[in-house]
Amino acid sequence: MAEAQTYNYRVVRQFAVMTIVWGIVGMLVGVFIAAQLAWPALNFDVPWLTFSRLRPLHTNAVIFAFGGSALFASSYYVVQRTCQVRLISDQLAAFTFWGWQAVIVLAAITLPLGITTTKEYAELEWPIDLLIAVVWVVYAVVFLGTIVKRRVKHIYVANWFFAAFIVTVAVLHVVNSAALPVSLWKSYSVYAGVQDAMVQWWYGHNAVGFFLTAGFLGMMYYFVPKQANRPIYSYRLSVVHFWALIFTYIWAGPHHLHYTALPDWAQSLGMVMSIILLAPSWGGMINGIMTLSGAWEKLRTDPVLRFLIVSVSFYGMSTFEGPMMSIKTVNALSHYTDWTIGHVHSGALGWVALISFGTMYYLIPRLFGRELYSLRLVELHFWIATIGIVLYITAMWVSGIMQGLMWRAVNLDGTLTYSFVESVQAMHPFYIIRFLGGLLFLVGAVVMAYNMWKTVAGAKTVDAVIPAPAH
Repeated sequence: MAEAQTYNYRVVRQFAVMTIVWGIVGMLVGVFIAAQLAWPALNFDVPWLTFSRLRPLHTNAVIFAFGGSALFASSYYVVQRTCQVRLISDQLAAFTFWGWQAVIVLAAITLPLGITTTKEYAELEWPIDLLIAVVWVVYAVVFLGTIVKRRVKHIYVANWFFAAFIVTVAVLHVVNSAALPVSLWKSYSVYAGVQDAMVQWWYGHNAVGFFLTAGFLGMMYYFVPKQANRPIYSYRLSVVHFWALIFTYIWAGPHHLHYTALPDWAQSLGMVMSIILLAPSWGGMINGIMTLSGAWEKLRTDPVLRFLIVSVSFYGMSTFEGPMMSIKTVNALSHYTDWTIGHVHSGALGWVALISFGTMYYLIPRLFGRELYSLRLVELHFWIATIGIVLYITAMWVSGIMQGLMWRAVNLDGTLTYSFVESVQAMHPFYIIRFLGGLLFLVGAVVMAYNMWKTVAGAKTVDAVIPAPAH
């Protein structure tokens, strides 16, 4: 008798566990630097503890270590389940895990040492960039190769989003990171001046658009219907959402460069595309939330589903706020202020982190063949995290709008009403509130880690059997 074929859950388990580990590490650094903004003495005059060095460590850890691990875990799980085949190569999948962890550890060493390209979300120097490119190409081979050998004719929509994220991030990374090395840990970008800024924000905004949006929409389209035990609200809408989103997002980068040396037409193009982006984004949000149609009562009793649905609500809010902030007249007030920080974190904490938490709550018990240790702790985590997000983003909205108004206030004789130092002073109470919001969010992640630890402690790992093909 033929031996039963199983899915490769080993690599999914590894990435799922590291999602939680790196989440806590990245958020801990974030809370520490938030405290530094309120109480600057906390840098202790140690160069590698300064805000300027730890801030890129925080962004890389939460985006690429926490978010990246969640994307690897969920995409490897979803592609196997929806294609009903094992990953095309266990060895290559294992390489992506260890390679990605190596990238993260190298980032954690080099960034505090001040080894940086200074490019937003692309601070890592050229040897690490090369390793990222190799790992990412192997990831594409594993994911797309598994789709090629699928036993189900149809390619489920979540896989389209994952595939778009993988392919686009590869192109973005290679083009933006093109550099001339001058030593082992120093290189210079092949672009200069405004061209460098344009390429950087084409990359930077699409790191948001594809890494932090398309990839996590792949999660939404699989795990929301699964946890709700309902079919997706409109499959046709999901396909329209996919094509409209990937066509429009790629153009939106110039809205980061309003009122700069970038030509006016390019700024306006970025603004127009950002506003158009509202339509597919909200189409996706409506599709996710309306999947609960006829099953709304599940939100009362299922905190895991609540994580997933509230994250989709934050996705809707962030993708309304982003296009509004790209309008030049709004941007004249918001640019360079804490409002931008509030916007980024409503997406990062509310959308990316909450859907990652919900996905891990779904995945980890199944990967280890255990019941979830405590639904009460999931409930506690949900409320701590939600209150933390609300404190964080409202503090930054108020602080940011206040900053923008103070900077542009002028006296009758044309002199500035406020000095820059006065605006910094006025921000202080909001920085304390932001720190408390971030601290609550971190505490929630620790509660989750404890819950997951108790869930898997003593568990034997399991691998689900691949169903026999229908005849």
